[in-house]
Amino acid sequence: MTNSPTDASNFPAALRGRSVVILAGGRSGEREVSLRSGTAVRDALVAQRGTQGLASLELVEIAADGRWLREGVAVDPARCVTDLPHDAVYFLALHGGDGEDGTIQGFLSSAGRAYTGSGVGASAIAMDKAATRSALAAASLRVAPGRLVQAWSWEDARQRELDEVVRLGDAGWFVKPNRGGSSVNTFSVRDADELPAAIDAVLTGGDSALVEARIPGTEATCGVLGNALDPRALPPVEIVPRGDRFFDYQQKYDDDGAEELCPPRSLGEETCAALANGALTAHRALGCEGYSRTDFIVPADGGAPVVLEVNTLPGLTARSLQPQAAAVIGLGFAGLCLEVLKLGLEADRSRCR
Repeated sequence: MTNSPTDASNFPAALRGRSVVILAGGRSGEREVSLRSGTAVRDALVAQRGTQGLASLELVEIAADGRWLREGVAVDPARCVTDLPHDAVYFLALHGGDGEDGTIQGFLSSAGRAYTGSGVGASAIAMDKAATRSALAAASLRVAPGRLVQAWSWEDARQRELDEVVRLGDAGWFVKPNRGGSSVNTFSVRDADELPAAIDAVLTGGDSALVEARIPGTEATCGVLGNALDPRALPPVEIVPRGDRFFDYQQKYDDDGAEELCPPRSLGEETCAALANGALTAHRALGCEGYSRTDFIVPADGGAPVVLEVNTLPGLTARSLQPQAAAVIGLGFAGLCLEVLKLGLEADRSRCR
């Protein structure tokens, strides 16, 4: 990941003299990843302060109990926003939970503050995998056969629900929290006898369980930069998990995790174009702003890529995919962060209209 400063002549004019507040941490299972993203963004933007750049830069940690921490001191969120510079752009280095589901976005919108990424509506839809599936299918994108298992229906009609999910496919299944991220509490199941335990584990965590058929093929992802009128796709990334694993939490974030190839090694030009078009379609269908990243399976037996999920606040750690793809087109990490901030300001103006 390249942290080289952006040349002053390329610094976005809209950001000159503005303050930036980075929000990281939060209450979700992706808290540690968020803290790493926030630290990486802060380190990249430090060199952008000064007379020709940002007026100020501060990282505010959202604690696991929801309080905001400024230099280690807990502050009520509403008071914190009041005390921070009123012109600040909030860089949301948050992942999952109320940092990505529209809650923080609604709070900042109600306070009249600009922030990066998608607004309330797109954030809420993308965090709900079942709602995302419906929106993507309506936009003619391919999704895996799936079924949402609710706690009440699992309790009342367990065998009927189990029969329905078994019929989704014959190559195995993935069981995941409907509103989770980073593959936390996600299970790859090959034997139907293991499905009840996986569903129980997700439901015990307090979420509905989305069960999807396993689609054998190559994992890939494609990022998008831009707001509603001018989004552009970044180069796709091919993902090769190590061993007989899927792209789970360990494969995503550990140093010995999956191999990530950009440009892809085994995906042809036509497939890469389909991934880029699919990511743009998903970005527009959900109403995303700023940036997004759509995850796919390219089926081994051919056909259109299958969308797995849409991330409205992609990771920004040293292992994250969005910065890797941006680097391929010559956009270093600091430049990517500045672009995200600029897009946040532009989206803020559009939200006010």
